[in-house]
Amino acid sequence: MSRVSVTGSTQVMDEVIETIHGMRLLHLTDYDGTWKGFDPGDPIEGADEASEKLVTVRSLQSILDMDEDADASDRVVTTDALENELESIRQSVNELDDQRSDLTDQLRAIEDRIEMMEPFATLGIDLDLLSGYDSLSVAVGEGDPTAIEAALTESDITEFELFEENGVVAVFARVDDGVPRDTSSEEQNAASGRTSSGSLEDQLVGTSFSTYDIPDADSDPEQYIEELRHERQQLESELGTVEDQLDEMRAEHGDFLFAAEEALTIDVQRQEAPLSFATTENAFVSEGWIPTERFGEFVETLHSAVGDHVEIDELERASYNGDGHLIDREDVGGTPDRADPTTAVEGSEQVAPDGGSEQSMSKSEPPVVQDNPGPVSSFEALVDAYARPKYSEFDPSIIVFLTFPTLFGFMIGDLGYGLLYAAIGLAIVSKSDGVVADLGRIALWAGGFTALFGILYGEFFGLHQLGDVLWKGKPPLHKGLIPAYGEFADLWLVLSLLIGMVHMTFGYVFDFYEHLSHGASDAIRESGSWLLMLFGLWVWIFAGTPPANVVPGFLFGPESVFNGNPVSLGFTGFSETIGMLGGGAFLIGVALAATTEIAEFIEAVFLKVLSDVLSYTRITAVLLAKAGMAFAVNLLVFGAYEHHGEYHFLFFSEKTPGEVPAEEMIFAGLLNGSGVELLLGAVGGVIIFVAGHLLVLALGVTSAGLQSIRLEWVEFFQKFYEGGGEEYSPFGHVRRFTSKE
Repeated sequence: MSRVSVTGSTQVMDEVIETIHGMRLLHLTDYDGTWKGFDPGDPIEGADEASEKLVTVRSLQSILDMDEDADASDRVVTTDALENELESIRQSVNELDDQRSDLTDQLRAIEDRIEMMEPFATLGIDLDLLSGYDSLSVAVGEGDPTAIEAALTESDITEFELFEENGVVAVFARVDDGVPRDTSSEEQNAASGRTSSGSLEDQLVGTSFSTYDIPDADSDPEQYIEELRHERQQLESELGTVEDQLDEMRAEHGDFLFAAEEALTIDVQRQEAPLSFATTENAFVSEGWIPTERFGEFVETLHSAVGDHVEIDELERASYNGDGHLIDREDVGGTPDRADPTTAVEGSEQVAPDGGSEQSMSKSEPPVVQDNPGPVSSFEALVDAYARPKYSEFDPSIIVFLTFPTLFGFMIGDLGYGLLYAAIGLAIVSKSDGVVADLGRIALWAGGFTALFGILYGEFFGLHQLGDVLWKGKPPLHKGLIPAYGEFADLWLVLSLLIGMVHMTFGYVFDFYEHLSHGASDAIRESGSWLLMLFGLWVWIFAGTPPANVVPGFLFGPESVFNGNPVSLGFTGFSETIGMLGGGAFLIGVALAATTEIAEFIEAVFLKVLSDVLSYTRITAVLLAKAGMAFAVNLLVFGAYEHHGEYHFLFFSEKTPGEVPAEEMIFAGLLNGSGVELLLGAVGGVIIFVAGHLLVLALGVTSAGLQSIRLEWVEFFQKFYEGGGEEYSPFGHVRRFTSKE
């Protein structure tokens, strides 16, 4: 990437902006205001008006619920159309939207009134009988009629009557104070000169009686509800008409609104561009980044548009190597008379800052283009969620692509779950775009590896019958949940440690490579020290050098997992000599870390390379936890028994519950009954099977997914990766709905 400067007279600034916008090459950087005599530019005249129109257009698109993925059209949007046609559409659409809002409010009010009337319809008492009495108080609500009657019997109220229907209760009580009574008016107490103590409401307080407001109506409740439903039907018909008219507006004016939004977006971009410039009364300076190989094209196009009224300088060049690492960032000087560019810009005043010293108008890093191949590009979403790589950093997307779905699939390892994850990912991809679609593609990859490991484990929704079909009952891998294959759990623990060492090694190697730009000595002290500590400590451990009983038997000795327990590699650990060499390498690494920063030395002393690698054992923990959850679901549904250390699901075996010895039975299962018990068990079994496996499926995302992300972000990225880069976003706009005038 090259940082370039464009200096020119304000007389040609509009034409320069239009030309640069059309090229879509220059990633503009903002002027930081540090040059004496220079101010950030002002928007070009008409920017406010264009912005207001853009807001209007986007509001209309929202009201009309326009699809952003609509087919593109190619049209010219004239100034007259933006003035007259847009205003006409705005008035019509806003009028219809106001009608829709008003009808929606009326419908909501009707629904509330119907909901309020339904208890009175249930009660079956005419509304005019519930209010307007001189010496009768009425309360309607929900409550226990027995409790209400008991409370009123014990009260000072001597005469009352209850009516109850499907939980709705009406209470009529005589009150001889000469004041009309009903529960909907608080002014009655004030009119009688009494407080509310001793009123019907007070007597019902302890009965959990929930009162309803009595409607101001005098008809039969059912009839009243029918009238409301009829009114609702009329309103829905009117609302449907308005919605149809809005659909017609969308069909008729959709293309224009998309084109208008694009035209106004382009206008606003152009008119607000000077906000990023350094300007004086007569001159401007703009800076930005472009791909180095297109600098010549950039200069030629600008000179063709405005001639010698601008001066274009290449100020700095930053280059990648084939691995995306910054290998060269050098000043390339610009023009010989950079200190006084007025000689190159006709009609301008002197624009060199600070007496002619060369400097940038802002401090900026080159923008980043993440140019990964198709499948890898989707995993940029996981990298960017942490932080976009800087121009000078290695983009770890390829490593995340290789490790994230593999770790996820290994932890879940089930053909059924894998197919569901893949189906969910496919659905997301088909209905989304952008980052959401990338997440769908990640789910596809994760689902594919989950299905692959599921085949190797011989499991389908936790059932081992797939292994019987594909591997004749002897799948190449076991999760280690079954006692007969418990050694596999130890194997996965050791494999998790090895995965952690390899994963972290890549991180330290990348960090070593990046530090080479500061010299080999710096790279060895900053990164090589950690590689020495990592391998030195773990070679020491795998040689059984630590005190007895500290190193588990499955790591070292005859019980090592690689000595036929269960993998026959004949490895029982490194020799004592190699172990001592490893310990020495670790101490050398600590000594090198002490020459860098105190924080590095403290982390080394507190064995960070040990804790970081141990963190990868969460892979095995999730694997066993998910396998155990799936087994528990299947155990409840199908039943199981243990025979010679192996679990067998009773439903799929040739044995009946009565044929299994009591000491071998784990659980009989809901599907292994008979008669009514079998029928009820089948219903419950289906519910548990579906709900249980859906829960495991969901927890797979929150456990395997989040743990995989954590290992990438914390244990891997923090070894070498800082992030904080800015995406390359060239000034301009890709036209979809408009053509140049």
